[in-house]
Amino acid sequence: MPNSPQPVRSSRRARAAAAVVVVLAVVGVALLLTTKHVPLVSEPTACVVADGRQDLQLSVSQAGIAATIAGVAARRDMPVRAVTIAYAAALQESKLANLNYGDRDSVGVFQQRPSEGWGTPRQIEDPVYASTRFFAALAAVPGYQHMQVYEAAQAVQRSADGYAYDQYAGVGAIMASAFAGTSPHALWCYYSSPAGKAQLSSATRELTITFGRLPTSRAGDPAVAVQVRRPREGWAVASWLISHASVYGIGNVRYSGYEWLRGHGTGRWQREPAKTRTPAAPDVVVFG
Repeated sequence: MPNSPQPVRSSRRARAAAAVVVVLAVVGVALLLTTKHVPLVSEPTACVVADGRQDLQLSVSQAGIAATIAGVAARRDMPVRAVTIAYAAALQESKLANLNYGDRDSVGVFQQRPSEGWGTPRQIEDPVYASTRFFAALAAVPGYQHMQVYEAAQAVQRSADGYAYDQYAGVGAIMASAFAGTSPHALWCYYSSPAGKAQLSSATRELTITFGRLPTSRAGDPAVAVQVRRPREGWAVASWLISHASVYGIGNVRYSGYEWLRGHGTGRWQREPAKTRTPAAPDVVVFG
């Protein structure tokens, strides 16, 4: 009888050890998500892609890179399918982060390698350059629009496990619809801090680098009007502007009867009041 409590203590010790293992495993997963890559997580300042069924939350940095990828696609006149493929590749490779490290000499959002002819590390770490090179390689793949997303991504990336891109095909399609502009006002951003000083000239310059030459003009003080060729391009430009609002001090964006205000409580697009609408210019995005 004196030894009877021993199995109970052993059982308790076993349960305690198992609990420690579970806690360590959870901590390990958390560290994995927060150190090497930037996860798709909630934060006070964030952007949201809504497709009518679910909301996909991105960091502002992720949204800015996604908007740049879509902008380069618009400049090259690439289809929305190409943007989906690019997002699947970028999410798998970097979680849409512009990394300055990677496997062997890989860097950038697509983890392209200088040793394989993608460019210098400095070039590849420029999302506009990296996206341009990705789409040029994708356009050279015969029939890529009819391939599975992971097959087309692998044809460009030539990674060790091409099927890994498949897990992001669905998310990539939702994001592409919003950032490439086929789903109007599907992206919105909320900023917890004030806009700061507007740098509209710098924003206009970077917008041109990303999208190519778009006619611009002054539309108030301070405000800039950007002329677009079609609604899809207009919403892609608008998405780029609101996802870069913290960089350039942008406080408002207006397009197609909708208005985004940085100081608005939810950050969502709102219908412009009838008295402020400008129906004579449906092909113009105005920001300030």
